[in-house]
This record gives sequence, C-alpha cells and structure tokens, in this order.
Amino acid sequence: MAEIRLHETDERISGKEQVESFLNDNEVIYENWDIAKLPQHLQENFSLTAENKEEILTVFKDEIAAISLKRGYKAQDVISLSDTTPNLEQLLQNFNKEHHHTDDEVRFIVSGHGIFVIQGKDGSFFDVELEPGDLISVPPNVRHYFTLMEDRKVVAVRIFVTTEGWVPIYEKEEVNN
Repeated sequence: MAEIRLHETDERISGKEQVESFLNDNEVIYENWDIAKLPQHLQENFSLTAENKEEILTVFKDEIAAISLKRGYKAQDVISLSDTTPNLEQLLQNFNKEHHHTDDEVRFIVSGHGIFVIQGKDGSFFDVELEPGDLISVPPNVRHYFTLMEDRKVVAVRIFVTTEGWVPIYEKEEVNN
C-alpha cells in the first residue's frame, strides 16, 4: 500500500482511504492491484527475460485492459531496475530530473519499490512511496520525477497513451531538487 510524505511538513499519510483521497485531490489516479496473482518465480525477480516480462503482462492483462479502456492507453511494457542494471546511475540521474509529459505517466509496481515525487495542486511537493501492487497515474503537465527507494530495485509495468511512449519535457528551472 502506497504511503505519502509531504515535503514541507514531513507529515506522512497512510491507509487506503487517506492515500486515495489525497491523491484524488491532486488529480493523481491510484489503484492497488492483487499482486498475489503473480507467480512465485516472478516475485522479487529483477533479472527478467523477455518471456518473463510477457508473462507479467499476461498475468495483469485484465487490469491493464480495464484502465486502458477507461483512460485511452494503447501500449505497455515492463522495466526492471536493480544494482545489476547496466548504467543504473545514469538512468537514475535522468529519472531524477523534474519533468512533465503531455500525457499520463502510468506505473504499476510488480516488485521492489519506487518513489514518485509530484508537485501538488498547491505548488508543494510530496512523495508517493510505492510498493508491489500499487498503480499510479501522474496527470499530464504535472511536474514530477521518479527515484528508487533504499533497496534500489523495481520492476514496473509502464502503460502509455501512444505506442511510441511518452517524451519527458524537462523543466527549465527545477523547484524541488
């Protein structure tokens, strides 16, 4: 279950209803999918083959289809990051830059953990700490960035509006980094 940390006060928000309410107020979509459906050999596996990635997409095909129908998403893939990922530090430097997109940025966490740092409607920033089963959709034109938690591992399904994926638009002046 996701947890939120407000940057200005360090206050934490937890619990399904409170997290959903806070994110809804900031126009961020949050869902929690049944991660127990994932076969044991894919749980906490960060060295995925192409077949493993396809299997993950197949396991969650109904959930992906439902949100895609609702939101107009057209493509998805699976990304895996860990200390064994080549160029992990460079990837994290790119992810860790404030940016926005002209369409939704959607992530479903399969294994490991990640943090989306998002600028709220009031201009302040908050962390959304994600764990397996959490899905988040950051709306278009909202400043944000992504980073890993202390375990430095994540497997996530990325869902896109177009088959080309999204393009980050980096902020000229970062306000939170």
